[in-house]
Amino acid sequence: MTDNEYESIVPYTDEEVVEALGRVSRSPILPIVSKFFFPDEPLSTLRKLLKDIHSTEEFQEVVMYKVVATIIERSTSGFHCDGLDNIDRGSTFLAVSNHRDIILDPALVQWMLYANKMPLTEVCVGSNLLEGNKLVADLLRCNRMIKVIRGISARELYLSSQLLSKYIRDTVTSGRSTVWIAQKEGRTKDGRDMTEQGLLKMFDMSGKGSFLDNFDALHITPMSISYEYEPCDIRKARELLISRSRKYVKKKMEDTHSIMLGIKQWKGGVHLNVDKPLTRGEIEMASACDRNDRYQAIRRTLDLRIIRGYKLWKTNYMGYDLMNNSSKYRGLYSEADLEAFKAYTERKLSKVERSLDRDELRKIFWQIYGNPVAARERDLE
Repeated sequence: MTDNEYESIVPYTDEEVVEALGRVSRSPILPIVSKFFFPDEPLSTLRKLLKDIHSTEEFQEVVMYKVVATIIERSTSGFHCDGLDNIDRGSTFLAVSNHRDIILDPALVQWMLYANKMPLTEVCVGSNLLEGNKLVADLLRCNRMIKVIRGISARELYLSSQLLSKYIRDTVTSGRSTVWIAQKEGRTKDGRDMTEQGLLKMFDMSGKGSFLDNFDALHITPMSISYEYEPCDIRKARELLISRSRKYVKKKMEDTHSIMLGIKQWKGGVHLNVDKPLTRGEIEMASACDRNDRYQAIRRTLDLRIIRGYKLWKTNYMGYDLMNNSSKYRGLYSEADLEAFKAYTERKLSKVERSLDRDELRKIFWQIYGNPVAARERDLE
C-alpha cells in the first residue's frame, strides 16, 4: 500500500501544517486560546509565532510543549511518570492506553516523551472530533493525528479498519514512528478500563505471518493514565444515567466543550505508567488458544497490565467506600478528606439539571472513582 492510499487518515504534512496554522492564526477563537495559554504575551505575538512555524516538529516544540506545560501548571498538582526505562529509545512500538480524557491523555504522553528527549508518537483520534470545529481539527492534525473513522456502515468500517491496521503496522514496523491508540473507542466513562476485542482483531488484520509473529512485531506497550479528579466526571455520570433510559445523543459541539472542560478542570495529581511491552512468551501462550480465544487472552493480558499500572488516589478509595457504603479503605484517607470529597460530589451534582435522579447520579459519580479499586481487587483475587 502506498502513502497516497493512506492519504485520508494520515497526519498533516509539514506543508499542510503551514497552511493549517495560517488558518488558526486567523481564527476568531484564537484570542480566547491566547488569553488562557499565553496570558503574558499579546495576541499579535502568538499570531506571528504560528505564521513562522514550518513543520509539525517545530509546532510541537515551540507551541504544544508550552501549552501542555501550562495545563499541568494551572490545572494539576503535578504530573508524574514511571516506567520510562521500559521504552527502548532505538525502537518504535504500539502504545495501547486506557482513555480518560479526549485530548489530555495523548497530549501528556507526548509532553512526557518530549521532556525526556524521546521521539514523539503519532496518535489515533476519532473522526468525530474533526467535525464541526475547524480550529480543533487543524490543531489535532498538526499534532501527528491519525484519523480513525467513526459512524460508518459495517462494510465501510471493515475497509477502514483494514486501512488503519496496515498504516499502524507499516508505521511501527518500518521504524518510522511509534503510534498511540486508546484501548477502546471513546473515553472510559464508568471507571472500568477494558480493551475492546475488536481493536485486537484490527491489529491482526494486516499481518502476513502467524498470530504470534503479527502481534510480536508491533511491540505492544501498555500505558495507564490516572487523574486524582476525573476530567469531565459529572458529564460522564450524567451521560451514563441518561443512557439507562434512552439513547444518549450528543449535542452539537459537545465534544469540543468536553475538550475545553478537560483542559480547564482541576485534576489534582496526574500519573502515567509505561509498562513493559507484551512479551513473545505472553503472545505465544495466547496463540495456543482457539481462534477467538486468542484475542481474549491478549485482551486479558493488556487489561491486567493497565489495571496494575493505574495509580489509585484517595479519591478512588473514598469513591469505593461510598459506593459500597463501607469503611474498607478508611485507613487510607482522613475524615476531613471524606467530607471534602462529599462536598466536591455535591458541587458537581449541582451543575446538572434537577430533573435527573440525584441518588442515582451520586452513585454513578462515586462508581467512576471507585471502580478502579474494584478492578484492582479482582486482579488480586
